[in-house]
Amino acid sequence: MQKWNLIIDVGECTNCNVCTLATQDEYVGNEWPGIAAEMPKHGHRWIDIKRKERGQPPLVDVAYMPVMCQHCDDAPCIKAAENGAVTKRGDGIVIIDPEKAQGQRQIMEACPYGAVFWNEEKDIPQAWPFDAHLLDAGWAEPRAATACPTGAFRAIKVEDAEMQRIRADEGLQELDPGAATKPRVLYKNLHRFTKCFVAASIAATVDDKEECIQGAAVVLLKGGTEIGRTETDAFGDFRIDRLDPGSGGHVLKIEKEGFAAKTVEFELGDSITLGTITLTASSA
Repeated sequence: MQKWNLIIDVGECTNCNVCTLATQDEYVGNEWPGIAAEMPKHGHRWIDIKRKERGQPPLVDVAYMPVMCQHCDDAPCIKAAENGAVTKRGDGIVIIDPEKAQGQRQIMEACPYGAVFWNEEKDIPQAWPFDAHLLDAGWAEPRAATACPTGAFRAIKVEDAEMQRIRADEGLQELDPGAATKPRVLYKNLHRFTKCFVAASIAATVDDKEECIQGAAVVLLKGGTEIGRTETDAFGDFRIDRLDPGSGGHVLKIEKEGFAAKTVEFELGDSITLGTITLTASSA
């Protein structure tokens, strides 16, 4: 049976919040029986954009990540609910019944992603229902995906085996693998939130002027083993990404024809910008 899945590319999200606004427009002041009660005008962000800043000036990376109900196959909210208040449809979508869920705060508390909100006025838990009412009406994708101007959202309805192939081919990841909930929302370029990088600028004095050094070879070593390699760009900058936070001592080796090789040792806790590394001209 084909089921819905959502792929979010962190690398394409620009924090425009159009997905958040589209969701608010769809649910604030509107009730969809069996799917969702009205969303409060304030306080709820069923699609919430998280921000992550890595590195230090001038080499900084800022990424944005939409987080919402993950529509898990092994959903903690379903386990916590009483009287069948939360169910999973045959197409993979998780629905919190707005009538049966009344008073069941434990449904909100069970979500490991913080994606279930509490409606104080109606005394119910609420979350993004994958715009199930629109899909049932013939929409090809949720409204958030339609509204996204950068293509950061991609909703697909496929067999589980096909989704596993797509996941492997595109390197998709779960938001929190430790939660072990089997989510149907998967992320691309999640390393921009979960991994760290080392960056620096390479320069040298040439004809009494400090110049950016383009095309310098940069090799990153951990325990004597190469774990990364790149070259500096036209501005003399480089970045080696997808490193494990808190991974301790590393060594950078920088080489460029006409200059003496340079070795830099550093400790990697979180993303680090090493500033300007200056090369010296090799002796003739």
